[in-house]
Amino acid sequence: MRYDSIPVSLFEKNRKRFADKMQKNSLAILTSNDVMPNNADDVMGFAQNNDLFYLSGIEQDETVLVLFSDAFKEENRAVLFVKESNENTVLWDGNFLTKAEATTISGIKNVKWIAEFEKTLQLFAFEADTFYLGHNEHIKRITAGMQTRQDRMIQWCKEKYPLHHYERAAKITRDLRPIKSDEEIDLIKKAIAISVKGFHGILNAIQPNIKEYELEAELAYASVKNGGTRPAFKPIVASGKNACSLHYNTNDEVCGEGEMVLIDFGVCYANYNSDTTRCVPVNGVFSPRQKAVYEAVLHCLKEGSKLLKPGILSKYYELEMAKLIEAELLKLGLITQDEIANQNPDNPAYKKYFMHGTAHHLGLDVHDVGLYSRPFEKGMVLTCEPGIYIPEEGIGCRLENDYLLTENGNINLSEALPIEIADIEGLIKNNKQ
Repeated sequence: MRYDSIPVSLFEKNRKRFADKMQKNSLAILTSNDVMPNNADDVMGFAQNNDLFYLSGIEQDETVLVLFSDAFKEENRAVLFVKESNENTVLWDGNFLTKAEATTISGIKNVKWIAEFEKTLQLFAFEADTFYLGHNEHIKRITAGMQTRQDRMIQWCKEKYPLHHYERAAKITRDLRPIKSDEEIDLIKKAIAISVKGFHGILNAIQPNIKEYELEAELAYASVKNGGTRPAFKPIVASGKNACSLHYNTNDEVCGEGEMVLIDFGVCYANYNSDTTRCVPVNGVFSPRQKAVYEAVLHCLKEGSKLLKPGILSKYYELEMAKLIEAELLKLGLITQDEIANQNPDNPAYKKYFMHGTAHHLGLDVHDVGLYSRPFEKGMVLTCEPGIYIPEEGIGCRLENDYLLTENGNINLSEALPIEIADIEGLIKNNKQ
């Protein structure tokens, strides 16, 4: 694997916490994601189902985890099913995990080949009354017409065992996953450390007329060089007016003299993610207007992030962040007091230049699972990402850090990523000498 071995105790603790929340005499079935085809015999990069990884540490496809904490035989309380190598698969794809390797990674002693799954479940189903099944409920994009391995497992179980009671594994994982263990925090820190290296690569490379994708290449190089699994998401490298499109990521235009580049990027390390955003002047020096907008956003980041602490509701935090942005837009001359006094409460004046939320959970998913009706708690990792977007001026600015919530406040995990104007300009200048 690309990353250092994760302590097996993490997955053992996660399984124990999950099992403690299951109903009596129930079992849970978590299955891997599919390998998705591309064209001809090519496939897209594999990404494991995060609930399965959370409970096992296994990254291989065709994997199933069964948890049955009330099983009479102790060895049946956690059973892992993995695919078996043969002469043909070794020739074309290399070795899959052996049973011993799967045990070393997961801490699960009872490992079987995936071909044994149906027969084994038949024995368990006779004793169990309830099935907890996994499903990707957290996805925010429309998935009509798509069917996943989770969908097929749900359909198969309900056809095979129609008289059992069914529950959602997501009800448990959405409760557990927002609170990060020390091991998880360490992995997020490692992802962020790689992001820092990638950003320094950008500061070294940036100059007028460079292509956006050339800057993206600096991020990719740092990630691969330092053991990143993949980008946490497709990076946004948006120069000038492109930065006013929130999810712009074609990254194929020229960074012009006098423009500012918005870089929203993250690294996936051991399936845990960073998510940070910085803005950089193409020629190495912020113009007076760019500086004013940047300082406004930085002020909102510094003040707004102070609200990321236990007991605060997301709704309250976002309302307070909107007030901060509104005040800065007034100072910048982008909105007026009259516009605020006469605004539609459902579409306030500030939304012309600031139209997104600024805090989300971070972990195995970039937008990690968690209920926003739940107050913030110690151990959560959240982003803070205010922004101001002025299409008519070709300026878009967003700044984002990752914060670990502590008992009384938070720790900025991305503090090593340069953000002050003097630091960014100074690093670019020094790199050019």
